[in-house]
Amino acid sequence: MPRWDHEDAEDASDTTESDEEVREAVVRRVRPGAAVSRGGLTSVATGADCGEPPDLPRLWHVTLSVSGARAPLQEVRRGLEQLAHDHPFLLTSRYACDHAEIRYWEEARDLHDAAAVALRLWGEHRNSAKLPPWEIVGLEVIDRETYHQRLAEGHGPRLATPVGVHPF
Repeated sequence: MPRWDHEDAEDASDTTESDEEVREAVVRRVRPGAAVSRGGLTSVATGADCGEPPDLPRLWHVTLSVSGARAPLQEVRRGLEQLAHDHPFLLTSRYACDHAEIRYWEEARDLHDAAAVALRLWGEHRNSAKLPPWEIVGLEVIDRETYHQRLAEGHGPRLATPVGVHPF
């Protein structure tokens, strides 16, 4: 069941129909285990910044590369599809019989937290998704601004790369 970050949202019972001003608060869904923000709400009606704590989670683009002994392509694909099903935040997985690459967005307070989650992903889901016993051989974690800058310069992933699980 999703958790909702609503600690600082006003209680709806505080307003009446006679109020001339409509108050709205941004409420966002948070993945279980993700950092929960404290405050930092923006009024949707006015766009006014209501203050933002410095330790709010940010989005990080993660590319995780794994490799190891050859495995049947169908098993690799099925494992990556199961991982994507269990964790719908995964954007793209590419694979071959002896290596794979997973790209996704992670919400974390800082680069260290995003990298720690990424480094645990393959090992923690190896059994549940029936992933090959491969090791992590590469990890890139970049902030959203850097990701978009790379795309603008033509150095990011191919724009035609579809979301999902695909062979190299």
